[in-house]
Amino acid sequence: MFMKEEEILHSLGYVMASSYRLSVIKYIGNGVKIPSDIAKKIGVRTNHISNVLADLKENGLVVCLNEDAHKGRLYKNTELSLEILKYLKEMD
Repeated sequence: MFMKEEEILHSLGYVMASSYRLSVIKYIGNGVKIPSDIAKKIGVRTNHISNVLADLKENGLVVCLNEDAHKGRLYKNTELSLEILKYLKEMD
């Protein structure tokens, strides 16, 4: 699926506006992570990371692979997040 550059740039600005959002999508990368691992890596409380993940999910940047789980929810980046990570890599 081809994404419009405008959509990518809009979402890039949204992600870059929050160091937490940026850190979360960078840490997830091409993998699958659970909120507690993300929280430990970034150094914030798990409940805060859960809020960030919910926000990212609402904006189409991450997906939860096992919605019904109360613990151990698995998150991965969407194609849009992976495009944002490519842009960020080019900016460095």
